[in-house]
Amino acid sequence: MHAQTLNCPMCGAAASTDATRCLFCDARLATVACPSCFGMMFLGDRHCPRCGASASREEIEAGAASNCPRCREEMSSVAVGAALMRECARCGGLWVSATAFEKICADREQQAAILGAASPARAELHARPEQSKVRYVPCPECSQLMNRVNFAHCSGVVVDICKGHGTWFDRDELAQIVEFIRKGGLDTARAREKEQLAEERRLLRQEQLANAMKGGSHMLVNERESHSGGLLSASELLKLLLD
Repeated sequence: MHAQTLNCPMCGAAASTDATRCLFCDARLATVACPSCFGMMFLGDRHCPRCGASASREEIEAGAASNCPRCREEMSSVAVGAALMRECARCGGLWVSATAFEKICADREQQAAILGAASPARAELHARPEQSKVRYVPCPECSQLMNRVNFAHCSGVVVDICKGHGTWFDRDELAQIVEFIRKGGLDTARAREKEQLAEERRLLRQEQLANAMKGGSHMLVNERESHSGGLLSASELLKLLLD
């Protein structure tokens, strides 16, 4: 989101469009409302400043309440386009279920392929200084500490994951992942995975040959070779990369 200077609608103080709350009166200023890139939008904006898509956000009735794993405030349930998620009004973080996140990734990769926008992505696109200060946070669903994972092993976006329930995105992280996917990031991850599998097979052959020369037994086949027969779907790739 490109920062510009606007005024807080509550107190009139100057505020940047990349600020989520007013520094003077603490009024909420921005929220995730873009159904295309999931970028934050200043309240009242009709179009996303990142990609130009029309705003689409609706507060929905939630089931059991859940708190933000960062600031512990109760999150609201929202529909941003067709994606259902929970958002923290205080820090701008998002909680997205495992199923919803898989669909977001698959849809964005398909859009990139159709539009011809996909190209090899650079590694470590969005590494940020604060990521060096590791703080494990609890899953909003089961309260167990989540794992921190560099998405796709090469995006530079470190997210918090509970494999059984979903993924926590700090402010702007989901938008960064969407950008990474649209630039061909999952193709880059697949290529790296293939290279790693090929290297593992090469090392296995060397070890097997060495054992055979010594009269040893055959090596066990690497379980991951079952994935090497062709391209993985976005869902399969996510499950493999997040293991």
